[in-house]
Order: sequence, then C-alpha cells, then structure tokens
Amino acid sequence: MHSVAVVLPTTLRPTLLRAARSVFAQKDVASVQLLIGVDTTGGDPAMLEQLRRECPQHVVLTVLDLGYSTSTRHGGFYPNHYSGALRTILSYAANAPYVAYLDDDDWWAHDHLCSLLDMIAGRDWAFSYRWIVDRETGWPICRDEWDSVGPGRGINQARYGGFCCPSTLMLSKQTCHFVFPHWSLAAFSNGTGEDRLVFDELIKSANWASTGRHSCFYEMSAEGQSHPHHAPEFAARSIRWNLERDLIPDIRRHFGAAQSALAAGELAAATQSCRAALALQPHHGESLLCLALTQWAAGRMTEAGELLGHALEVACDNPAVAESWEKFSALS
Repeated sequence: MHSVAVVLPTTLRPTLLRAARSVFAQKDVASVQLLIGVDTTGGDPAMLEQLRRECPQHVVLTVLDLGYSTSTRHGGFYPNHYSGALRTILSYAANAPYVAYLDDDDWWAHDHLCSLLDMIAGRDWAFSYRWIVDRETGWPICRDEWDSVGPGRGINQARYGGFCCPSTLMLSKQTCHFVFPHWSLAAFSNGTGEDRLVFDELIKSANWASTGRHSCFYEMSAEGQSHPHHAPEFAARSIRWNLERDLIPDIRRHFGAAQSALAAGELAAATQSCRAALALQPHHGESLLCLALTQWAAGRMTEAGELLGHALEVACDNPAVAESWEKFSALS
C-alpha cells in the first residue's frame, strides 16, 4: 500500500505532462501511486510512454484506458462532462488510505502532498488553497482569496456553503467511501458541477482541515477571468494586466531590459526595470528572480532572500529559481 494516491483524469491534453511531473516532484512522501485515467485520446498517447520513462522510484504509475469514454459527451453512460466515471473508478482502485485529485491542466508545488498528509491524519478530508494562473502566459495572477477557499467562505458561501476545487482536495478512503460516486455525476444540465456535488457531501462532515498553503496552481482562461464570477474580484485587488492584455508586452519588455542590464552589470538599471515589471505583475517569477540577483549582487541579502522566496513560491518548477535558492540557502 502507498502513502497516498493521486487521481488524474485526462483527455491527453499537452498539459498532462506538467501536471504529472508536479506529482513526480513531490517532496517528503514515502510512496505515491499516480492513477491516470484516459477519457478519450484527444492528444498524443506517446505522452504516457514518456511519463513511464520519467517516473521516479517513489511513484508507481497506473494508467487506465478503457478504450471508450464513460461520459455521455462521448457516448458513455455517466453525465460528468469531462471524465465520466473515471474519478470514481480510480478512487476505489487507489491502493492507498488517502486520495488526492489533480486536473490535467493544473499542477502542484513540491510540498502539496506532504502538507495535506500532515493535516488529514485523523480527519475525513483536507484541502489546500490555490494560485490562479493565466493560461496564455503561464504567469500566476494572484492567490485565490474568493472562490476555492473552503467551507463557509468566499463568493460561493450563500449558494453552495463554500467551495474547494478538485485539485486542492485530499480524501480519506476510510470515511469518504460513499462520496466517490458523486464524481461521476453532474449538478448542471451541461454536464458540469460534479465538484459542487462532492463538496456538498464533504461539508456534511465537520472533521476537515486546511493546510493554509497556496500549493495548487489553477489555470484560468482570459474568458474565465473576465467572467462576472471573477472580474470584480480582480478589480477589487487592483489587478489589471490579466484583463488589460495590452499590458503583457510591457511586462515582457521591462523584464527583457532588466535581463540585459543585469548581464551588463548595470545593477541600478536592472533594478529599475525589474520594479517596473513587478509594478504591473507582482508575481512574475522571472522578474522576481532577476531583482533578487541584482540585490544579491549589491549585497542586500535580506531583500534578495525575500525575493527568492517569493520567486520559489510562484515558479518552483523553474530550474534557475531552484538553483539560485539552493545557492543562496547555502550562504545563509
């Protein structure tokens, strides 16, 4: 038996590689079973072979491809629009006491599973918080402070009693056995809303906990960001660049100038350009790293450490960020 299982339904979108690799990169977990369920082969099946080759020793990869879809969208029986009965089937098949869930266009920070395992011990379920990420650029926009924020909170409180998106959840198989069938269903006529049904079942138990960490990264399209469900929340936080898309080239231009200045040893100019980029996009990982390196070179170690920590939080999968953090930590 494994320490934890991860259920990942997919239509073989290219983002599957990023999602699965974030499972491979999990720290401080003895053994992980990653169960990938293929609903339809809308993408390249060679991705599965690639993941088998990359799979580390502490992860066991289980792939379920029935050869047909269980979703009514593709001629199957179950109304769940995206994955039919796959989450349900794989939840029961998971050879672990706990099951976490990951959509194939989301990904996790390296401590996601271990922090959930710490909190779920003796409880029915646990959840993390998440970052909202712009799909086009891949840049984190902000921490989600209004939507997937748990029971009794956020803009879903009145209608649903709160909300947790699937990629933030970990469930105990012992106590959530009868929750799993709800993954196959749909709350709405368009085949969506299974996550609402599952959450409705989960909040019947008061025995839950949150990690308090934003360790999930949730991709959102430009259309989703401009939806009335989210746009007012961005506006209330004075976040503009994701809705005013013409600002994106400005952020890239400032970062490019900062890179060039840093390479030339012009620390003041690099600092100015980095701060200009971060004034528009405070969570731009590359600009955070660049500014950290300029402060490091200038001997401002406290600020450099804070900037590197922020860069690591939003871009933990960037090798340059990880390498710089390790070098900086070795000096501290």
